[in-house]
Amino acid sequence: MHFTINGKNYDADPDIRTSLLDLLREHLNLTGSKKGCDHGQCGACTVLVNGRRINSCLTLAVMHQDDEITTIEGIGTPDNLAPLQAAFVKHDGFQCGYCTPGQICSATGMLNEAKQGWPSHVSERLEGDVELTDDEIRERMSGNLCRCSAYPNIVDAIREVAEEPA
Repeated sequence: MHFTINGKNYDADPDIRTSLLDLLREHLNLTGSKKGCDHGQCGACTVLVNGRRINSCLTLAVMHQDDEITTIEGIGTPDNLAPLQAAFVKHDGFQCGYCTPGQICSATGMLNEAKQGWPSHVSERLEGDVELTDDEIRERMSGNLCRCSAYPNIVDAIREVAEEPA
């Protein structure tokens, strides 16, 4: 099977029952995405597929052969952090760091959703620009758990990036 991950081409021959998360971690050695619950409840495995955030533990790798997959390794590097990664560092948006890759991938997708005007459950209106208030950010990030409870700092980091001029 052929995959495009972080702009690079990969060939792998996993069992057709292999999850996207297991393909990334066990077959391609892209270990940034974490296996938390393996049931889609924690968000530690969040990656972007064609720009949309998904739980990679809940989807089969074979379903994404023609998709553009982005993991935390494709968002930035230690020498060249993406703005969201830099904001997480600045605002101490992590403690143990286990959930951080999923948080950053999810926040990246969430910011794109908001730019496209997608409403959330707490949005005041269904059309037009989305104001990313703290409540909006919390609602949109509710699928990503942080067992260390760094939530206020995560919200601060996302809000800083959301308020940057486009």
